[in-house]
Amino acid sequence: MTSQRTAVAPAGEPAAPTASPGVSGAPGARGAAVARGIGIGLMNGLWRPRVLGAWRVPATGPLILAGNHSHNIDGPMLIGTSPRPVHFLVKKEAFVGPLGPFLRSIGQLRVDRSGADRTAISAALEVLSGGGVLGIFPEGTRGVGDFAQLRAGLAYFAVRSGAPVVPVAVLGSAREGRVVSALPPLRARIDIVYGEPFEAGDGSGRRTRSALDAATTRIQEHLAAHLAEARRITGR
Repeated sequence: MTSQRTAVAPAGEPAAPTASPGVSGAPGARGAAVARGIGIGLMNGLWRPRVLGAWRVPATGPLILAGNHSHNIDGPMLIGTSPRPVHFLVKKEAFVGPLGPFLRSIGQLRVDRSGADRTAISAALEVLSGGGVLGIFPEGTRGVGDFAQLRAGLAYFAVRSGAPVVPVAVLGSAREGRVVSALPPLRARIDIVYGEPFEAGDGSGRRTRSALDAATTRIQEHLAAHLAEARRITGR
């Protein structure tokens, strides 16, 4: 899937936004399961994913997968290798033509990156409140994929929902030195490394701007440490 950038509500105790009917609708768990099946077939058919640490993903309960992002195939790769179906936040620009209804039908969430998209926020929180898995690229867009710069959306969803965060490193999807990354060669090995789940909040339940900033710092430290360990064990 493509990248996301989620703007969050102002500091303080923001009320849960109400989804606008007909825009994205309630995310379907069955659709996300279909997406997982498609991802498994597509990713394993074209490349050779090597999945490490998937056993760390909790089998039940709300969960946020936070992945690094350096190529467009990173989203489908996570969807196809995650032990559980995933609802990804996907930029609205991807929802064009027949692709829009298709993405909605497989449980993916449309997000407008230009501002605080209350419909997307509501849909994402609904996924978590229902015990589902929300997928986020916290860097907000494709880049080096080193977690150097994080948007505030991940911290907001993690603190607001109380869901644990599982860091995921996708290594080998992008060719180093390419401004626009070409697709990896067919049957190339791509490593997907899942880390230990952690709590983003400080346990106080506060959702003030300072609390979210602290959570973002905490998240970045966990994600960067996981990426470094993933590179060490894979040799990437």
